[in-house]
Amino acid sequence: MIYIGLPVRNERHTIGPLLWRIRELLYGERREFHVIVCDDASDDGTGDSLAKYTRVLPMTLLHNATSEGYAASLERLVREAVARSGYPKRDALVTMQADFSDPPECVPELLRRFEGGGDLVTVAPVAPSSNSRRIVRWGAGLFARSVRAPESDHDPYASLRLYRLFMLGRALDDLDDDSALLTQQGWAANAELLLRVWPYTRRGETIEPITVSDRRYRGSRFRALQQLRALLRAERDPRVRKAVERLRETAA
Repeated sequence: MIYIGLPVRNERHTIGPLLWRIRELLYGERREFHVIVCDDASDDGTGDSLAKYTRVLPMTLLHNATSEGYAASLERLVREAVARSGYPKRDALVTMQADFSDPPECVPELLRRFEGGGDLVTVAPVAPSSNSRRIVRWGAGLFARSVRAPESDHDPYASLRLYRLFMLGRALDDLDDDSALLTQQGWAANAELLLRVWPYTRRGETIEPITVSDRRYRGSRFRALQQLRALLRAERDPRVRKAVERLRETAA
């Protein structure tokens, strides 16, 4: 089973077209899949748009009563996929944004690499398109060097990734009591998740990005300084440091 995890917050204009595109791609691939959406207390009518697709897609809708942020929504998707799976070594979760910033056209190739034995499959980074993104990429590089994050040709802060569920389950098992898996927001939450699953990754793979021209449904919500602050907070987070130490022990 392939689970598609979508954290959503006020995506009324994009979530419908995205779900339909996922349906086209995965039905065409003849793959068994299930979409899991976590609606982070949207107040723009996103819930109404989502309800229409429960009739045409294998889909589970999760709702946060109040907005809890990206990290909490992503973690809820991870936990739901792990709980639903009966075969964590054979099932996978694909995480992606709900605004088309992550092209769904990449998903079939992610799945092919997974079926070929990849445990963690991600998309190669593209060149920064603005000065603000270059600033955050610079900050991300400092963070990666500071904590000695996994060296790879993929972007540790990307949201579009495929994870074998066995790795996510092991990362959850590592937690103390009922503590959260993810505490950092934005790109830093994606980096934190990567660090937590890396010790259990036997084979990581990277695919080339796909660009779909003239696809834009809303203005960007990207805020450079906000994302840079999140990365700097992650650098000082003792839980992230602990994950890095575990990574080093595994690599030794």
